[in-house]
Amino acid sequence: MLKVFIDATPLSPKPSGVSFYVANLIHYLYKLQVHQDFQLGVTYQPRLKDWLRQNLEFPESLNPYPNRYLLPLPVRITNFLLENFTEFFSLYLDSCLPLPTIIHGTNYNVYPYQNSLKVITIYDLTFIKYPNYTDSTVKTYLKRIKQCLQWTDLVLTISENSKKDIIEYLDIDIERIYVTPLASRYHSNRLSIPSYTSINYNFSHPYILFVSTIEPRKNITTLISAFNHLKQKYKIEHHLILIGQKGWHHKPIFAAIENSPWNHHIHHLDYLSDELVALFYSKADVFVYPSHYEGFGLPVLEAMTLGAPVVTSNTSSLPEVAGDAALLIDPNDPIQLAEAILKIISDAQIRQDLIQKGKARAKLFSWERTAQETLNAYKSLLS
Repeated sequence: MLKVFIDATPLSPKPSGVSFYVANLIHYLYKLQVHQDFQLGVTYQPRLKDWLRQNLEFPESLNPYPNRYLLPLPVRITNFLLENFTEFFSLYLDSCLPLPTIIHGTNYNVYPYQNSLKVITIYDLTFIKYPNYTDSTVKTYLKRIKQCLQWTDLVLTISENSKKDIIEYLDIDIERIYVTPLASRYHSNRLSIPSYTSINYNFSHPYILFVSTIEPRKNITTLISAFNHLKQKYKIEHHLILIGQKGWHHKPIFAAIENSPWNHHIHHLDYLSDELVALFYSKADVFVYPSHYEGFGLPVLEAMTLGAPVVTSNTSSLPEVAGDAALLIDPNDPIQLAEAILKIISDAQIRQDLIQKGKARAKLFSWERTAQETLNAYKSLLS
């Protein structure tokens, strides 16, 4: 029987990005076992602070899965061993796990288990193409990936654009790369809306919405410039809502908010529950995502799922995800961005057309599809 072990180390209590992908991939692959001839296992490494406290317990989110295996060293230590004592580390790994057919590294690396096929997920190449948008941790990814690719049998990525980048910048054979697109965390027909009384916003004010980490790559300062232009020239009544945790180099973004003449109409709401984020998506007059570069651009898909018309960038994977269901703009042009926003909020027909196209587009993506295509990728290694 095909035995697949997935690295669940990126899981976190407040999932976003890689953690969100890993949680859904494990969940839906686990469900596929009922009808498919394979067995799923998960591996996990403790956080450094837990390891120092000798707390080697699995996170609660892994409790539903029976085949769990602990690699009892934190990532910081295993990365050191990987770089400096590769052969010794490889022998140590084989002593930690029963022999899986495939081991899947889910966060830009995969360990050199000697007797298993190795799969690595590379989400995007921001650290190569746009190093000025990455922090010191992400800047170390290239060295680690190049080492891991020496023993990797298959690369998974999340968009055709990322596949193209991986071929160009990492010189990997196209036959070794498999695309498994992401999906939304929401289902429009299964949406639970929380009470307005629990939210620090007056929904009588129409608003423009952005959802993602507050960091330079997301191009929020250009969005603020476009908002300022709309307020000054067209006197729009809308507010601007930014939902997301503060990321790397966020201070200039908040300085731009503070310096805006309409800063009292700009709201940062930080991390919110899925239910609250869904509420803001569903009531937005327009969702704007002017990111410079994305491996996939999941917030665009989430907005379309929940009925928000979308304006997004014409770069990287974003046109691939949005299709014809969004207005695409040059992320470096705040006036073009402002005009696209104005077109949606001032024309009910355009807005309704985009909402309908967005909902239809979103139905093309599902976590069941992601899991099935990932399983197909695994099986391609055996043919």
